[in-house]
Amino acid sequence: MAGRILLVALLLAACGPSAAGTADAAQAPRPANAQTALFAGGCFWSAERDIEAVPGVHSAVSGFAGGHIANPSYDQVTGGRTGHLEAVQVVFDPARISYAALVRRFLRTIDPTDAGGQFCDRGESYRTAIFALNPAQQRAAEAARAEAGRALRAPIATRVRPAARFYPAEAYHQDYARRNPGHYNRYRTGCGKDARLRAVWGAEAAAH
Repeated sequence: MAGRILLVALLLAACGPSAAGTADAAQAPRPANAQTALFAGGCFWSAERDIEAVPGVHSAVSGFAGGHIANPSYDQVTGGRTGHLEAVQVVFDPARISYAALVRRFLRTIDPTDAGGQFCDRGESYRTAIFALNPAQQRAAEAARAEAGRALRAPIATRVRPAARFYPAEAYHQDYARRNPGHYNRYRTGCGKDARLRAVWGAEAAAH
């Protein structure tokens, strides 16, 4: 039991800071008709990596949303003193993927039945949410949430929340999975994300 507790503690810390990695300023041109979405999907390393792999997504930025203080630090958020969730701000091309399809795909990259966090990352800041940035997004998100409940035949813990201000996280968190693949892959495997997604979603799980 002691060894298992130590392993869990190490995994809980795995989404924490690393000296490696800085934000990548070079990006492809932003689509002229680009739209923005805001999702909280547990550890933003994984949420950013998974949503950026979706065709039609231009970029994703890791950060925080939904809390009550401005410009929070990672330590403040994970310490549970801000009310913020780890989140990703997503820029996408609606000519290639609709918001409704994007939300549906997002829900299949998380366990939406888990009210206490995601996978090995536990606590308020790792809870999931869809922040609806306008009435159309609200309607689409609620519909996707209801569809997920029918598909899983289970209560959905992922909430649809009102628009919230987004605060980017520190530079070393941006594109973490791409910049630090060895550490990230060990974290993802140890955290049991893909195994849990297969258990929850089966063949519908978003595979990466």
